[in-house]
Amino acid sequence: MATEAKLTKKDLKSDQEVRWCPGCGDYAILSCVQGVLADLGASKEDTVFVSGIGCSSRFPYYMDTYGFHSIHGRAPAFVTGIKLANPKLTMWMVTGDGDGLSIGGNHLIHILRRNVDVNILLFNNEIYGLTKGQYSPTSRQGLKTKATPFGALDNPFNPLALALGAGASFVARTVDTDTKHMARIFKEAAAHKGTSFIEIFQNCVIFNDGVFEDVANKKVRHDKLVDLIPGDPIVYGKEGDKGLLINGFGLEQCSADKASVWNPSHQSAAPSMLFADVERGGDLPTPIGIFRRVEKPLFEKTVHEQIEAVTESKGPGKLKDLIYTGDTWEVS
Repeated sequence: MATEAKLTKKDLKSDQEVRWCPGCGDYAILSCVQGVLADLGASKEDTVFVSGIGCSSRFPYYMDTYGFHSIHGRAPAFVTGIKLANPKLTMWMVTGDGDGLSIGGNHLIHILRRNVDVNILLFNNEIYGLTKGQYSPTSRQGLKTKATPFGALDNPFNPLALALGAGASFVARTVDTDTKHMARIFKEAAAHKGTSFIEIFQNCVIFNDGVFEDVANKKVRHDKLVDLIPGDPIVYGKEGDKGLLINGFGLEQCSADKASVWNPSHQSAAPSMLFADVERGGDLPTPIGIFRRVEKPLFEKTVHEQIEAVTESKGPGKLKDLIYTGDTWEVS
């Protein structure tokens, strides 16, 4: 019997013209995801991409897999329903800081706490791009936009802290300009059983250009970023000679030989939150990599187990019996 040929990156590209602004970070993310899926031996029939509304949410059109361009902020609800209907599918959800953290914030926290087996890619450019440059839930205070001509006053959301607070079982961060790092994080997320939440620093060249330049630029990122790799010392710098030491409830800079070894699988999320709370542009390097990775029961698995258990004890139900159970009334 002939074996099915492994898909290539080209096989996963749809016939749709990719329509993002020239230079947008979304191109790099799309290319990276297509390459990762090819490396993982994905099949088109078992892979689904779901998105909400926004520049990032055009993603399903550009993947030659199953896809669903849903409604603003509601992608988590669609993902949950699809996964419950067919738990064997590999689910990817694509959202942005506006779609996922503003109108979709409520839906996002619930898919995280339930631990549906899905990989969530949150493109964070700290601006509303599709609707032409309003401030978003992650925009920094003081940012002047069309909606905030005198500067934004809101305290911005910290996507990683929100995910950790909601009980996400896998939390990570990567940067659109580092394709090798993105690919490694995407593969780690795909291997995780449960909800994988990945924040991606993504540049919007039109409305918020260079927002991550202070840490993501190739000339400075060795000293401005620290990669959290499970089981490795927390070191950074071009020569790998700098480190971070976890000291109680704080982080301290130290030499590489004194750096703490990173473990994202503690029962408590407190160490992960220490790194999530590091303010970009401060004295400490901005953390990327894997912040949290723990095992938790899968939502869809527990739902089906409950259905099977109830069906076994009470027998298969009938819709008519359900409708006429309890208080009923007649309208004449």
